[in-house]
Amino acid sequence: MASTTAAAAGNGSGSILPTHTIAATAPPFRTHKDADLESRRRRRRRRCLCCCLLVTLVVLLVLAISLLVLFLTVLRVRDPTTRLVSTRLIGLSPRLSFPAMSVQLNVTLLITVAVHNPNPASFTYATGGHTDLTYRGAHVGDAEIDPGRIPSRGDANVTMALTLQADRFAGDLTQLVTDVMGGSVAVEASTRIPGRVAILGVFKRHAVAYSDCHFVFGVTEMAVRSQQCSDRTKL
Repeated sequence: MASTTAAAAGNGSGSILPTHTIAATAPPFRTHKDADLESRRRRRRRRCLCCCLLVTLVVLLVLAISLLVLFLTVLRVRDPTTRLVSTRLIGLSPRLSFPAMSVQLNVTLLITVAVHNPNPASFTYATGGHTDLTYRGAHVGDAEIDPGRIPSRGDANVTMALTLQADRFAGDLTQLVTDVMGGSVAVEASTRIPGRVAILGVFKRHAVAYSDCHFVFGVTEMAVRSQQCSDRTKL
């Protein structure tokens, strides 16, 4: 009887599930080794940031130096040079008439000039240019220059027709007669050609080419005896 009761009690206790209380998990203990590892990570991030900033500054400095060198070498405008290729006078030969003392000197001077462009930028003048002729300070003629293009570091021929107008010499007729009798007439030609320069085919800027020339015409041979020019370019 006692054994049966014990067995029943044993069987009943076996059917009851045990209960457990879960204790709160304590935060992990931060050791000195972990703190040292975190400090090394922070220092590493700071070093990476400093390296990135240093590389950025170096790149910007190199870019600034490159732009400066490019401006002083490639983008620096050099003055063109001109060379007289051929000249031809068209019109009546000078003739004196007395006693009214008049000089017939209506002639057209065809001039072909070779222009050398030393710059790494082509020069295009779509609207052409203009030349003024002066004789001892008086305006005596002009000429229009057809549109054209001068390649970079290249040459191109520019042809202009300069017309000398006899009526413009009336203000200094005595000196003109003296020059004609002496066999030569000196005139000044001032040329202005507006256009655009294309640097490396990308950068385009407005530019004006100037040329001031001194011509001496031989009356007998009806040709240019001497020529001196001063050329410059302004952006």
